[in-house]
Amino acid sequence: MTKVAVVTGAARGVGAAIVGHLVADGWSVVAVDACRDDPAIPYPLASPEDLGALADRHGPSVAPFVGDVRSGADMATAVELAQERFGPLDAAVAAAGVLAGGGPVWETDEAVWRTLFDVNVVGVLRLAAAAIPALVARPVPRQGRFVALSSAAGLLGLRRLGAYVASKHAVIGLVRALAADLAGTGVTANALCPGSTRTTILEASARIYGLSSVEEFDGQALLERLLEPEEPAALAAWLCGVASSGITGAVLPVDGGMTTF
Repeated sequence: MTKVAVVTGAARGVGAAIVGHLVADGWSVVAVDACRDDPAIPYPLASPEDLGALADRHGPSVAPFVGDVRSGADMATAVELAQERFGPLDAAVAAAGVLAGGGPVWETDEAVWRTLFDVNVVGVLRLAAAAIPALVARPVPRQGRFVALSSAAGLLGLRRLGAYVASKHAVIGLVRALAADLAGTGVTANALCPGSTRTTILEASARIYGLSSVEEFDGQALLERLLEPEEPAALAAWLCGVASSGITGAVLPVDGGMTTF
């Protein structure tokens, strides 16, 4: 039987790579993205064209849905779409995230704080609130999965990225609490912490630090290279599968050794 997932932040980057891995493993996916820019975010966000291209690449296994993770109604609709189009929900992956920064914590603009927490933290909560009831409604024995993307920034303190760092730490706390509340249900919740990955967010980070290229982040990791989106995506997809049944409440770095320093 085909497994069914909802993935947010799916139009590009790690989110799109997660969709690709899931489809390759035989899943059907509702791919969610807001597909519009935000005035508090200093770089272009994914577009409707990005989401459409993702759906075109994967054909009938992917249903694109334009929805904002800050909206409980949008997340409920995404879950309903998944169940109507493909069948009962098996997994939800909260991959949507944004970054902004530049100054010290005490000078961070209020709009930046609000946007980063609304998308990066409340967005995870909104997806959980919509998806968890569907996952726990499955008959016993359940094997539902909830996966959220935090970041290596959720395990470190980084200069000029106070709101981003704080929001990604909050994702870890939220997932651990979610796992505790899911005890005994058979549904798991885990957080993934990618390091420097070749994405638009990393390009934005490079501009904040005045770097000429994202390649200058190579030295942050023991592997001495950037990750490709498919690398954290592979672990996220694995966490959605049956082989991860013994893991919940975990915080798993995929960072090339960045957080070992």
